[in-house]
Amino acid sequence: MILSFLRIILLTCAATMLVMIVSRAQNNTPVLKTDVPLDSIRLSDPFILADKATQTYYMTGTGGKLWKSKDLKSWTGPVTIAQTDPKSWMGPTPMIWAAELHAYNGKYYYFATFTNKAVKLGEGLERRACHVLVSDRPDGPYVPMRDSTYLPADKLTLDATLWTDTDGKPYMLFCHEWLQNGNGTVEKIALKPDFSGTTGSPKLLFLASDSPWSREKNKDGTDRPNKVTDGPWVFRTQTGKLGMLWTSWIYDVYTQGVAYSQSGTLDGPWIQEKDPITPPNFGHGMLFRSFDGKLLMSIHSHRSINGRTVRVPKLFEVDDSGDRLVIGKQILYER
Repeated sequence: MILSFLRIILLTCAATMLVMIVSRAQNNTPVLKTDVPLDSIRLSDPFILADKATQTYYMTGTGGKLWKSKDLKSWTGPVTIAQTDPKSWMGPTPMIWAAELHAYNGKYYYFATFTNKAVKLGEGLERRACHVLVSDRPDGPYVPMRDSTYLPADKLTLDATLWTDTDGKPYMLFCHEWLQNGNGTVEKIALKPDFSGTTGSPKLLFLASDSPWSREKNKDGTDRPNKVTDGPWVFRTQTGKLGMLWTSWIYDVYTQGVAYSQSGTLDGPWIQEKDPITPPNFGHGMLFRSFDGKLLMSIHSHRSINGRTVRVPKLFEVDDSGDRLVIGKQILYER
C-alpha cells in the first residue's frame, strides 16, 4: 500500500515536471538574469540602442532577445520581445539573426533576419529574409506590420539595417547571401514612410570581391577575395564623410573593414579601405553614442570555452572627428 502510494506521488511529480518543461519550451521563456557583466553575455552581432527617453541601453542581436542596462556595465536579461505571425512565411518558430532596434518618428523598429528551416529554396537552402517589426516602446513587444515580405521570396537576404539618405528617404540596407549568389553583396531598397514595407527594387552597392583585405583560398591554393558580406552599418563622420562598416573573413579569422562613399550618398561609388579597421577576431560592429557623449562601437569576438566557440560582445572607443573613423582602446569594465 505504501509502495503504491509512493509510486503515485513519484509519477505525479514526474508528470508535473514534464508539463513545466514542455510549457517552458513552447513559451520559449528565457531565465531572467540580473547584474550580468557585458563580457559574461553570449551574443552574436550585438546591437545597442541608447534610448534618451528612458536613459537606458537596450542590447539585442542574434537570437532576438533583449538585454537592458543603465551604465553598460551590468545588464538584465534576456527577454523575448519579437512577436512574429506563425501563419506567415516565417512559420511558428523562426530563427532570428542580427536584430537591430531603431527609434524613428516616435516609434521603435526591429530590423532582423528571420529563417524558416522548414521552407527550402534551390539547392536545399533554408528560406531567410530581412523583415521589420514595430513597437511603441524600446523594450517591445515588437509586432508585424502590413506587408508580409520586404524582399523577393526567392532571394536569401540578411543583416538588415536602416539609413536615411540625403534625399530624406529611409532605406533598408542588407546583404544578399553568398550561399546563393557565390559573391555576397551589400544592397539598398527604399522603405515606405512608416516602414511597413518597401518600394521599388533593390540596388547593388558593392560586392564581397571588391574588398582588398578579405582573403580565402581557391582550390589550387591561390588567394582570392572572400565571398562573405556581413553586418553593414552606415555612419557619417563629423566632417560629413559617409562610411560603412562591414565584415568578412581573412582566411579563418572574422574581420571588419570599412568603405567610404565618394558621392556622400548611398549610391556611392563605395571605395574600400586597404586594411581592416578593427583588430583580428572582431566583427559585425555598429556605432552608438553613450549618454555621456562618447562614440562607441559594439562588436563581437570569438573565444573558446570548454572546447566550444562562443561569441562575446565588446566595446571600443571611436573617434569620428575627421574624414576617417579611428578605433581607440577597448573598454574593459572592472567589477
